[in-house]
Amino acid sequence: MDAKKNESKYIRAKERVDQLKKFYGNLTSYVFVITGLAILNYYVNEWRYMWFLWAAFGWGIGILFHAIGTFNLNPFFGKDWEERKIKEYMDEDENQRKWR
Repeated sequence: MDAKKNESKYIRAKERVDQLKKFYGNLTSYVFVITGLAILNYYVNEWRYMWFLWAAFGWGIGILFHAIGTFNLNPFFGKDWEERKIKEYMDEDENQRKWR
């Protein structure tokens, strides 16, 4: 039983590390690409129209939602809520079986 429990913990930890790695990769790409677009924007029209901000804003919204998912910042349906509900339903099912 301990082997299965340890394997399950390992798999969850590996999934968490993969989530973090993807988020930080996305964030790094964002910083480099937006910086490159800002430099290009400056050389093309010297800040007369800062069009790179549209890309920064759009991709920034994606980064925000990615961060919310990665760091479980959703207060309504986050990982903690999900685990509490699963435990609640498992306990409820177990209690119903005791009385049958």
